[in-house]
Amino acid sequence: MKKYIAEMIGTLVLVLMGCGSAVFNGGAGSPAQVVAIAFAFGLSVVAMAHAIGGVSGCHINPAITLGCILSGRMSGKEGALYMLFQVIGAILGSTLLFLLVQGYPTASATLTGANSYAETTSTLTAFLAEAFFTCIFVLVVLGVTDSKKGNPTVAGLAIGLSLTLIHIVCIPITGTSVNPARSIGPALFEGGRALSQLWLFIVAPFVGAALSAVIWKFLSTERTKKESIAQ
Repeated sequence: MKKYIAEMIGTLVLVLMGCGSAVFNGGAGSPAQVVAIAFAFGLSVVAMAHAIGGVSGCHINPAITLGCILSGRMSGKEGALYMLFQVIGAILGSTLLFLLVQGYPTASATLTGANSYAETTSTLTAFLAEAFFTCIFVLVVLGVTDSKKGNPTVAGLAIGLSLTLIHIVCIPITGTSVNPARSIGPALFEGGRALSQLWLFIVAPFVGAALSAVIWKFLSTERTKKESIAQ
């Protein structure tokens, strides 16, 4: 049970800190604001990786959990419970953020850091961005945490910096989700366009995670064959 509680706490912190940076910094209207928000999400992952990584592995993202399930690192039952507690954590984080915003003169277009894409951005573009960037992110996670060829000593930093990089590029397109739980919590409080577009921020990251698992399995298999031939 402790690992599920750890996932809940970790996701709560990610949403509170990452989405909070978007709210209290006035949104992502300038390059400086984009970078600030990107680092808030990335540093949240680094911090939580050190805090709860030894307990649960610090997925704090249903897309990462799906990647682990499809790559054979955890069972579907365990993964489903991970996802459930991640969503609960995201809702709790959004609740805290919503309470903090009350009475605060925020200039941000969002009260909870919810994801949405503008009318000038096509649904296809938003979907592809979320799917491709999630694929890259989860692929980094699968590679750096691999039991044989990974590097656990720098896993938290590598994952956090990868998330930072992805946010810098993707924030102007969708606000960057690559994490269904991170989108579900804020959207429930935001309503409107964030809630009507929520399906995309759930489906696209899962598609990207599935693709990353396929790619990683291919790369791992090829590597094993080459090593066998070399021996």
